[in-house]
Amino acid sequence: MIVDPSKLPIRDTYRFMISVITPRPIAWVSTVSPRGVTNLAPFSFFNGVAANPPTVVFSPVNRRDGSKKDTVLNIEQTPEFVVNVVSFDQAAPMNACSEELPYEVSEFEKCGLTPLPSEKVKPPRVKEAKVQIECVLHQIVHIGEGPLAANLVIGRIVLMHVDESILGEDGLPDPRKLDTIGRMGGEFYSRTTELFELPRPGGKR
Repeated sequence: MIVDPSKLPIRDTYRFMISVITPRPIAWVSTVSPRGVTNLAPFSFFNGVAANPPTVVFSPVNRRDGSKKDTVLNIEQTPEFVVNVVSFDQAAPMNACSEELPYEVSEFEKCGLTPLPSEKVKPPRVKEAKVQIECVLHQIVHIGEGPLAANLVIGRIVLMHVDESILGEDGLPDPRKLDTIGRMGGEFYSRTTELFELPRPGGKR
């Protein structure tokens, strides 16, 4: 089978991409509007990109009508956000936050989640999340125009909150305790509790 994006509707190309680029970690991003109304939404085009300076990137694609999502609108006006890490026990409320609501309707309130004040940025953290990453905006890179075009949000990490209950004996987060989930194709998710090890060549870590 050959998939040529130039010969497919945009939506079909998107479906192929999310079916093969897997598993994708989930950024559960909290922002605030200029009036101080909170927003919380999940994005699976997400990853870390650097440690010096510590940097993450996530990409809220435009809606099917070509408009920007509330997260992008908020960050453009209040250039800060929090990435809340999604563990298995938060799968249901995270998914509930993906519902498209009118602008300045808070997902925290609608989905029964607890906003926790951040220390260095304005948007609140999700208290129920085991890891919360406070970020300031570095840059937004717009890729394409119209439906499903990208808004690549690059953020610099200014503070991380890690629940001590998920730490291992080495003082680092234990992936079995953090128990994150990832997006697969369609409505499928994966769970990261099935692990295997492969030592790096040369003994480097």
